Order: sequence, then structure tokens, then C-alpha cells
Amino acid sequence: MKNLIQQNRVAFLDYLGNIKGYSDLTLKSYDEAIKQMIVETVVNVEERIPYIDLMPLRLKIASLNAKTISKKLSAIRTFITFLHSKNIDIELRNDTTIKVAKTLPKPISFKKIEEALLLATIQERIYVELIYTLGLRISELSSLRLESISEGWITIVGKGQKERSIPLLVESQKLIEEYKKEFQPKEYLFEKKGQKLSENTLRYAINKLFKKIGVKVTPHQLRHSYATDLLNSGARIADVSELLGHSSMATTQIYTKLGSALKLNNYKSSHPLCKEDVENT
Repeated sequence: MKNLIQQNRVAFLDYLGNIKGYSDLTLKSYDEAIKQMIVETVVNVEERIPYIDLMPLRLKIASLNAKTISKKLSAIRTFITFLHSKNIDIELRNDTTIKVAKTLPKPISFKKIEEALLLATIQERIYVELIYTLGLRISELSSLRLESISEGWITIVGKGQKERSIPLLVESQKLIEEYKKEFQPKEYLFEKKGQKLSENTLRYAINKLFKKIGVKVTPHQLRHSYATDLLNSGARIADVSELLGHSSMATTQIYTKLGSALKLNNYKSSHPLCKEDVENT
């Protein structure tokens, strides 16, 4: 049975990458979780339906944080569902879910983004501006094709091959044309030796730029900043959800909580009575 599981691991990763459109980083994390399951657990075939007891694995990874454990278990469940679709009967035991506290994303202030852009090369500038003005995932930036860019609009194929159109700012359009003129890409906007730039290459460039101003910033934080700034400026949550490519508006609602947190902080730092409280502490 383990040989059968091993054989289908590759087919599962191909399915996630080619059909579901998952990023290389996500594929790597799924693969690691499944390999760990194969090593740490035993498949019991004595009952009518074979099962995998996850307890040995859970004991092995118990020292990890709850979010990491939850992601590993989720990847394994998705893989088992894939096996079921291939008519392979197998169950999971000791598969109770892990409660993970929901944390608010940490957006970057527009002031910091402006400060970093003053020091940016044209490559660094276009990476940051396209994420911040379009709300792109790093995988979407890496896979951005020239044919997807038109006058005033850009078409993105996101998770699950879901397509969405996002308005392109005039300044961003000019920056793209300037970049194309200098680097002459053929198929993808960002290429090296005829191949699209990897997510890691783009991520490294963005991290390196913000280190120049003494802050650590990830591409996903820029995406958070895009959503947060839109909502704080009065954009409708339904529109922001569509622009981000979220499958559910519930995912977008976390940004409304962030907006409330920011309002509370601003209130505490601005109201005279709150200032007195701070001074007296």
C-alpha cells in the first residue's frame, strides 16, 4: 500500500501544479508533509478498509507551532481525498483538527513603500508597484504573461485557474512599457534566458530592496497593504474580494478587522483623554 501511495504522490503534485495552479512553494510544503507521513506512519491493511494512523506523525511534529501542524495535516487530507478520486480506499485515524488562532496581516505603510521605491532599480520598482497596485500573489507576478497586459487592464490567472481582471494605473502602464523596452521580454513579463523568473528570485529582490531602509518585508505583506489601503479608503469589500481573487468574501473580511484595529490605535493616539491616559501610565 505504501508503494501505491508513493506512486500517487507524484501524480498528486502534478495535479496541484498543473490543474489547481498551486505555486512552487505550496507544492514543496505539500510534498514535505506527504513524505513525512510516509516515513512516520504505518498503513494498517488488516481491516476491510486500510487506514493510516496519524498519531506517530503527530507526536513527531508536536513541538511545531499550531499553524505549521495544521498545514501539514491539511495537505495530507487533501492527498487522501485525491487518492479517493482514484478509487483507492484508505482512511485516516487520529485526524482531529488543530485550532489555529486567526492573526491579522501586517501591512506596510505607504510611507515605507515610497521610501523604498526611491532607492529601487527599475526591476525592483516594477515588482513592488505591480504587487502593491494590483494586489498580486507572488506566484501570479512570476507567471504574468505579456498577452495578459492590455491598455488599462491586466488579466490574472490565480488559484484554481480562476481568472480576474484588474484595472492598471496609468503610471504602472508606463513603467511596464519602460521595462519592456529595456529588457525585451518575449513571453513572460519577467524572464531570464527565456524562462519566467522564479518566485524565489522575485521574493529575494523585494526583500533586498526593503532591507535598504531597514525593514523586513515580504511580497505577501505588500498584497495585504493593497487590500487594507483600499478598504480603509472606502472600497467595497465585495470589490476588494474580487480584485484579490479570493474564493470567499470571508477571507477578505480579515482586512476589515485590521481596519478596525488601525482605527482604534489612531483613536488612542489622537484623542486628548487617551493621551492623558498614556502620559499617566
